[in-house]
Amino acid sequence: MKSGQSRGSGRFGGGPAPVSVPMAVMLATALWGLDRGGMWGDESVTFQVAQRTVPQIWRLLHDVDAVHGLYYLFMHVVLAVHPGEVVLRLPSVCAATATAGLVAALGVRLAGPRVGLWAGVLYAITPMTGHYAQEGRSYALVAAGVAGATLLLLRAVDGTGGRVWWPYGTVLALTCVLHELAVPVLGAHALTLALLRVPGRVWSGWGRAAGAVALLLLPLVWVSQGQSGQVAWLVSPGWDRVERLARNFSPGPAGPVFWGSLLLMAAGLRERRTAAVALPLLLVPPGILMTVSQVRPLYHDRYVLYALAGASLLVAAGAGRVAGALGRVRFEGRRMRAGSRRVRSAVGVTGVLALTVTFLSQLPVHRQDRSAAHRPDNLAVVSALAVSRMRPGDPVLFVPSVGRLAALAYPKGFRRSRDIALRESAPRSATLWGREAAPTELRRRLASVDRVWVVAERSALDPRRSPPDPVERTKLAVLAEGFTVREEHVREERVRDDVLLRLYVRRRPGDTPPREPAEGRPPGASADAQGRALVPGAPPSAPPRALALVAPPASSPRPGQ
Repeated sequence: MKSGQSRGSGRFGGGPAPVSVPMAVMLATALWGLDRGGMWGDESVTFQVAQRTVPQIWRLLHDVDAVHGLYYLFMHVVLAVHPGEVVLRLPSVCAATATAGLVAALGVRLAGPRVGLWAGVLYAITPMTGHYAQEGRSYALVAAGVAGATLLLLRAVDGTGGRVWWPYGTVLALTCVLHELAVPVLGAHALTLALLRVPGRVWSGWGRAAGAVALLLLPLVWVSQGQSGQVAWLVSPGWDRVERLARNFSPGPAGPVFWGSLLLMAAGLRERRTAAVALPLLLVPPGILMTVSQVRPLYHDRYVLYALAGASLLVAAGAGRVAGALGRVRFEGRRMRAGSRRVRSAVGVTGVLALTVTFLSQLPVHRQDRSAAHRPDNLAVVSALAVSRMRPGDPVLFVPSVGRLAALAYPKGFRRSRDIALRESAPRSATLWGREAAPTELRRRLASVDRVWVVAERSALDPRRSPPDPVERTKLAVLAEGFTVREEHVREERVRDDVLLRLYVRRRPGDTPPREPAEGRPPGASADAQGRALVPGAPPSAPPRALALVAPPASSPRPGQ
């Protein structure tokens, strides 16, 4: 059974508009607010690793981040043009734009131009799509690869001969090498072939292509298994994560838009060919990763961004089915034909209005997402505070060492300071943020200074915490034994004050040991009704001051994953 027999006949029956319009919408949405004025941790990893030499990147991948190796090499070429935040995110913008067009092309092929247009635009206006379209990581590129491979799968099903599978296998292999957790899409495509009841020759061709992809990935999987500590922060997902993913995959995470999307998806299941492609893509990859994560956590919403295309296709198919049903309703004793010009015009206008209302209803979500404060952290603010507060030659200590990403991404802010714990730089040591001095040497270095700036996550400075790394334990012990807090700077509008800048000074005889502020507030800071730190208008001799810094949301991941 060939997809060419579907209503779309495999061609853009409505001209280029069903594909070009979603691409234009996605491009405009992705470019809107692209320059947020600051990179967060994961983006900073991409930024500083991609600017290393190819041999340095290759050395790094032997110990860490092998899963992102191809992406780093690609970004090395991109940032060679111009190393900047906007250029860092442009590949994701282009990939998201291409994905919107590919989703539309899938809809056209499966159910016709109208459904294709709606599917592509729905994908473009979904907040989760816009989020990753503006992030300097590989997830938008992986989504484009999966959408392209799915379209090539349908073309291979319709084709004859073994050569029709080469494009499919090549695109899918590159996509999986770009991020190995795209592999579950093979399970989705297998289920699609089963639902379409394809003949044996199709299974044979697909099996050879899938086998080649699996063999190509074996070395990457073997290396990345030795680096599994990078995802140790992940937890086994429960039903709450299923609900969260469902809301993220909807063009609106709550209210009438969300529930209306669910109803249209249910209606879309009646469109057999579209459902055979969209439903496996929507359910199989998240289902596989969530199931595996019950034993070994590997799941995060961003790892299955590519499955969102299935949701957009199902919603659009359901909307198309509803539109077709309305066209068969009798008006004044006469039945209006579904294909009549009047019905097509009415359906088109209704569709445009529905998509416009959907986008406008989520406009606050889109606007919030384009704020640097909405990301886990804003390293540019850390650097700016360092410029304004640190004196030339001031020592700085990063707790934990991952905090050094602020200095690597924005070195200008720390150019006048001295990284007191650093033993070997990140590029020379083939690590993400450098190697630090041994505990004994670190104690000696800290004993020679009377003041030290600390860039830290607040939770990392909790006196009840005992980190497994002896260097991190030494940092906390020396600060507690010999120093007291003079200043502290945090973001006033924060959601959770995870990163802060503190000035520690040598404790004098008679000074009392510092006490950790109640409920995690900065010393000397009061709180408003929402629990946010307020800046006390006190002179320098008063308790430590609180100023703006960063605002990470809950469950912020570790950089480099």
